[in-house]
This record gives sequence, C-alpha cells and structure tokens, in this order.
Amino acid sequence: MANQLIETHREGAEVYSTPDLCKAKSYELLEELDMPNGLLPMNEMIEVGYNRTTGFVWLIQKELVKHHFEKIDRKVTYDTVVTAFVEKHKMKKLHGVKAKEMMIWLPLNEIYIGSDSTKITFGSYTGISRSFPVSAFIEEVKKVEEEKKVEEEKKVEEIKA
Repeated sequence: MANQLIETHREGAEVYSTPDLCKAKSYELLEELDMPNGLLPMNEMIEVGYNRTTGFVWLIQKELVKHHFEKIDRKVTYDTVVTAFVEKHKMKKLHGVKAKEMMIWLPLNEIYIGSDSTKITFGSYTGISRSFPVSAFIEEVKKVEEEKKVEEEKKVEEIKA
C-alpha cells in the first residue's frame, strides 16, 4: 500500500536517492516543519521524497530500525518505508512508525507540536496519545559530527597501519 501511495505522489516531488543526501534532506524537512531534528533517526536511507503540493513525504531505508529515545525511555521502530502528510508542526496519516507502550507496539498515525511549543504529542490509531518534551528529540548535531570525525580518524589510522 505504501508503494502505491508513493507512486501517486511521485510526480512533481523532490526525490533524493544517495544516503548522505537523504539524511541531509530528512534533517532539512524536519527543520522546515519546525519539528525536532532527532525525530527520524533512520539509517541507510535509500530514498527520500517530498511532494510540496500535496504535503506527502516518504523515506525508504534498507532495513527496519529500532531506536531507543533515552531521555524519555521509549522504544520506537521505523519500518523500511515511512510515509506521512506534513505541514508546519505536524505529521499526519503517518505509516511505518511504531512506539512501544507498556508491552505493546502501537502504530503511530500522527505527531504534532500543539500550542505548547515545548511538548510534542504522538497519537496512535487506538486513540492513545502521549506528550513528551520536544527537547527529548533534539539530536546534538555537534555530537554526531564529532562521532563521524572519530570514525574517519580510525579509518585513516587503519589505512596507515
């Protein structure tokens, strides 16, 4: 179903298909929506698309990602295909994202920042919603850049050895 939805919105969309560019564009999208930059911690993305006319977004990655948001002690999975309709402060008709609540994985259908801009709310199809501090989803870009630099230095050392 997700692939059919993507195909119907592909015409006129911005589509990116190199991993580094996909990651950069996912950050840009979150920034444009005024959403926290750590909200989509997806790895090895192979395609990101955004149809600005319809507000439809898709992110495709090689394999499912399980992520633990330490600041709120919550686990979330991101399927190989994640889709949503987006607007400022909001992702709706979300598909491909599940959050663990108690012992059950609940599919999320919306994420939004309401009038209290310090809180972000996650809603499921069951009607259950939870709000958390926006700060829990802000990725420290400097920390990520430092980790990349350390990785690059390790590779250089391995080549020299």
